[in-house]
Amino acid sequence: MISVDDLIALVRNYNPKTNTERIVAAYEFSRRMHEGQYRHSGEPYFSHPVAVAAILTEQRLDDATIITALLHDTIEDTKANYGEIAELFGDEVAMLVDGVTKLTNLQLSSRETKQAENFRKLFMAMSRDLRVILVKLADRLHNMRTIRSMRPDKQTQKARETMDIFAPLAGRMGMQWMREELEDLSFRVLNPEGRQSIIRRFITLQREAGDVIHRITGDMRRELEKVGIEAEVFGRAKKPFSIWRKMEEKEQGFSRLSDIYGFRIITNSEEDCYRALGAIHQRWRAVPGRFKDFISQPKINGYRSIHTTVSGRDGRRVEVQIRTVQMHDVAETGVAAHWSYRDGVRTENPFAVDPAKWIASLTEQFDAEEDHEDFLEAVKLEMYADQVFCFTPEGDVEKLPRGATPIDFAYAIHTRIGHACVGAKVDGLRVPLWTRLKNGQSVDIITAEGQTPQVAWLDIATTGKARTAIRRALREVDRDRFVKLGQELARASFEHVGRKATDKVLDTAAKRLRLDSRRELLARLGSAELTAHEMVQAVYPELAPEKGDEIAPGRAVIGLMDGQSFERAPCCQPLPGERIVGITFRGKGVVVHAIDCDRLSEYESQPERWLDLHWHSGTHPAAYGVTLNMTIGNDAGVLGRVCTMIGERKANIGDLSFVDRKPDFYRLLITVELRDVEQLHSLMLTLEADSDVAAVERFREEARKTHVATDS
Repeated sequence: MISVDDLIALVRNYNPKTNTERIVAAYEFSRRMHEGQYRHSGEPYFSHPVAVAAILTEQRLDDATIITALLHDTIEDTKANYGEIAELFGDEVAMLVDGVTKLTNLQLSSRETKQAENFRKLFMAMSRDLRVILVKLADRLHNMRTIRSMRPDKQTQKARETMDIFAPLAGRMGMQWMREELEDLSFRVLNPEGRQSIIRRFITLQREAGDVIHRITGDMRRELEKVGIEAEVFGRAKKPFSIWRKMEEKEQGFSRLSDIYGFRIITNSEEDCYRALGAIHQRWRAVPGRFKDFISQPKINGYRSIHTTVSGRDGRRVEVQIRTVQMHDVAETGVAAHWSYRDGVRTENPFAVDPAKWIASLTEQFDAEEDHEDFLEAVKLEMYADQVFCFTPEGDVEKLPRGATPIDFAYAIHTRIGHACVGAKVDGLRVPLWTRLKNGQSVDIITAEGQTPQVAWLDIATTGKARTAIRRALREVDRDRFVKLGQELARASFEHVGRKATDKVLDTAAKRLRLDSRRELLARLGSAELTAHEMVQAVYPELAPEKGDEIAPGRAVIGLMDGQSFERAPCCQPLPGERIVGITFRGKGVVVHAIDCDRLSEYESQPERWLDLHWHSGTHPAAYGVTLNMTIGNDAGVLGRVCTMIGERKANIGDLSFVDRKPDFYRLLITVELRDVEQLHSLMLTLEADSDVAAVERFREEARKTHVATDS
C-alpha cells in the first residue's frame, strides 16, 4: 500500500505548492474510517482509495480531487457523513465526495429503461463538476486491475459494464490511455481465450521479425534529425483488445492486419508537426485514405494531432501520430487537462477545453429526448463516435461521427434543412441519402418545400441530433393523422346518439375531460388513448350507454326482420362503425357487407334482396375478425414486436399465415379480433409507424362462389 509520504511525493512532482497538511489529514481520516474493512482479496480496504488517488496524480490533478479520491467511499461505506466532510475539508470536497457516492449507487448495468435514466443522472452529475467522473473512472480502473478476487459472475457483470459505459466515456473525454486499459482489462475477463491468442501471435511475430518498434523508432529519429527537427519519438504495439476489434471490423485474420504498431512524434511547435509529417512522407510511402488532420480540425474534447499511416520496414504498415507537447498533454488527459497543475499552478494549456462547454455540448441534444431507450441509444452513439469533417458549399466545416450520412449533415446545419432534405450532392455528384460520408468531402443538401421526414430516415441517420429531430417530427405527423382520424370518429360517435360533433361540443368535451384543447381531444381519440364512449359521456352522460354494457354479437346489427340471423361477409369483413348493407339468402339469413364492398355489384339486379342496416351504437366486444395483409422486414424480433404492438392495442390474433418469404422480407396475413373500425384504424396507424413494417393494408378476399349461387 502507498504510504502518505509516497503519495505526497507523487503530488509534489507536478505541484510543489500542494497543501500537504490537508492531504495528510484526508489520508489519516480515510484510514481511520475504513479501519477493520477488507477487500475481496483480503487487503485492507483503505488500500483502494489510496490507489485511486495515486492514479489521479498521473493526470496532475488539483488537491481537491486527490483528497476526494482518498475520501470517495467514506460517506457510503463508513459512519462519516456529508456534514463532517464539509466541516473538516470544506464544501468543495464534500460536494465532490457526495457526487461520487451518488454515481456509485447508480445501477448502470440494470435493464435498459432504468439504465437510460441512470445515464441521464450520470450526465447531470458530470455537468455540476466533471472531477466527479474523473474520480469515478480512476475508481473503476483500480477495481478492474484487482478484479480477479471477485466472484466470476461479478467479474463478468463489472467487465461488461466497463466495456459498455466507462471505457467509451473515458475515450469521449479524451483519456485514450484509460479507455484502452479499461477495454483490455474487460477483454481479459469477457474473452480470455481471445486475448491469449492475440498475445501468442504477438510473441510469434516478435520472434520472427525482431524488435520492430526499436528499429522503426530509430529510423524516424534519424529522418527528423536530418531536417533539424527536435522531437521525441515513441513506439508501441497496440493493446490486444484494439487488435481484436480491428480483426472483427475488417473481418481479417491477425496475419493480414497492417497497423498493429503505433508511433508518436512529439514536437516543440505546430510548425514542426507539419515539417515532421513531410519528412515521414518523404521517407516512407503514405497509405491513401489514412490521413487525418486533427490540428486544423480538433475533436470536441480538445484533441489535436496529425494521424497518418505509412508503409514501414518490410512493407509493414504503421500508424504515426504527430503533435506538440501541449497537444500531447491534452491527448493523454483529455478534458482533465483543464485542472492539470505544473510547478504549483494550473497549467495554461491553450488546447484544454472548458469542461462546462464540453458537457453542455454532449448533453444538449439529449435533454429534449422523451423516450429513455432513444436517449440511451443516442448517448452510446455519441460516446463511441469517431469523427469526420465535411464542408458546406460555402466552405464551413461540420463535424460528424464516422459513418454519418447526408441526412446527419443536413440536421447538423439546421433542423429545418434536415426536415426539408430530398437529396444530396457529394463533391458535385448526386448520391443516395444513405451514402457514408468521408473526410474532406463537400456536401450540398437539396431541399424541397413541403418535404417531411420519412420513417426510413431513422435507419439512415447515425447522430443523436438527427434521430431525435426525426422522431419528434414523425410524432407530429402522426399527431396530425390522429387528429383527422379523431374527427371522423367523433362525428360518427355523436351521430350514433343523435347529436353533431360541433366545435362547441368538442370544446366542452375537452374541458370536462381536463384536456388543453379540442385538438388534444381529437388526437387522443384518434390514437385510442381516449375512447369515443368517454368523450360522448363527458357531454351527454344520459345518452351514452354504460361502458360495461357490451352489445352481444347476435344483436349487434339493427334493421333485421324478426327471426333473421346474420353473418359478416368474409370478402370485406365489415366492422361496427362502418356503413353496412345486408343481402338476404334463402336458408342462410342475411350476409352483411361494407357499403364499399366490390362484391355488392353482383346483386345490383336484385334490389329486393337488399336490406338497409346499421350497427348498434353501443360498445361492442373485440369479437370481429379482420385480416391484415402485412409486409415486414426479415430480421430477428420483428414479428414478435408486431405481435406485441397488436396486443398493446387490446386486439387478439386469431390466425397468422405466411404468404411469401424472401431473404429481406416476409409477407403474411394476420387475422385480428377487434371491437370496431376505430380500433382498426388505431392499430393500422401504430403498425405503419414501425420502421420494420414496409406495408400494411386491410385484406379484401375474393368473392366466394357459394355466395353467388341463385336464391332458388
